[in-house]
Amino acid sequence: FINSVVYSLVALSGGLSALFGGLSVGALTATLTYASQYARPFNEISGVLTELQNALSSASRLFNLVKEKEETPDSEDSLDIKGRGRVEINDVSFSYVKRKSFIEGLNLKAESGERIAIVGPTGCGKTTIINLLMRFYDVDKGSIELDGFDIRTLKRRALRSSFGMVLQDTWIKSASVRDNIAMGRPDASLDEVREVAKKCHIDHFIETLKDGYDEMISDDTGSLSQGQKQLLSIARAMIVNPNMLILDEATSSIDTRTEALISSAFDSLMKGKTSFIVAHRLSTIKSADLILVMRDGKIVERGNHRELIEKRGFYYELYNSQFPVRED
Repeated sequence: FINSVVYSLVALSGGLSALFGGLSVGALTATLTYASQYARPFNEISGVLTELQNALSSASRLFNLVKEKEETPDSEDSLDIKGRGRVEINDVSFSYVKRKSFIEGLNLKAESGERIAIVGPTGCGKTTIINLLMRFYDVDKGSIELDGFDIRTLKRRALRSSFGMVLQDTWIKSASVRDNIAMGRPDASLDEVREVAKKCHIDHFIETLKDGYDEMISDDTGSLSQGQKQLLSIARAMIVNPNMLILDEATSSIDTRTEALISSAFDSLMKGKTSFIVAHRLSTIKSADLILVMRDGKIVERGNHRELIEKRGFYYELYNSQFPVRED
């Protein structure tokens, strides 16, 4: 800003002076050059301050990570078994800040093969339940059981490998398209990868790439849209074919038409599997066996779509805000 102001003042006054013969064109040119050199230190100081602010911000994040408590290692007698799908949450309480309660007295029973949808406003605890299921955090009170075993008695690797996850935030590793899809099953054949890609309606796009399934991609690549990255993430879960699924806003970046196309693929993927679906688009969870409506860390309503609409409670208000319910 200082550089521009100084240059503009010199150019204006020098230009007027040159017009009236008080200054030659050569002298004006030299003066403008001197003005630019005069302001250069200000530009350099500004650049240094910008780098300093970036460094301080990065250091703050780094120190916060270093201060985090290490994950408690699995005990030697931890069980190395994969879950088949029956999940029970018994009187669970949890809070991120110990002095401020968040989730209290949460109870849930999901039989193998059931679809459990979790809905509610932002910050109500939907994703927190997923974090507790995957044991990214341990509960403060109560227990979470998988097939009758407390998940704290299972090895974390065995527990987490029982789930297939599709999250709202996509992540693409620097590798080929084929390797990205087969991340959970490196031994998958090309035909299997293609079959999954077709089910996710991304096969046509992949074939248009220069090297097809061997095309190298990464998070920084500009050839993939956010929706296409999310479809790749869905294909990853499909090819692993896990016993349980967690879908956290899995179609948030996909347009409505593509979402409708892959709904049948999702139906076949979830068939016979215990599925936990976190969604803001309530149209995606209408077929769920059980819908949990959360508010401020508590389940305020539960039931299927029809039952909750008939109750005309909080779920009815949420659904009506997206799709007005016909009174007839």
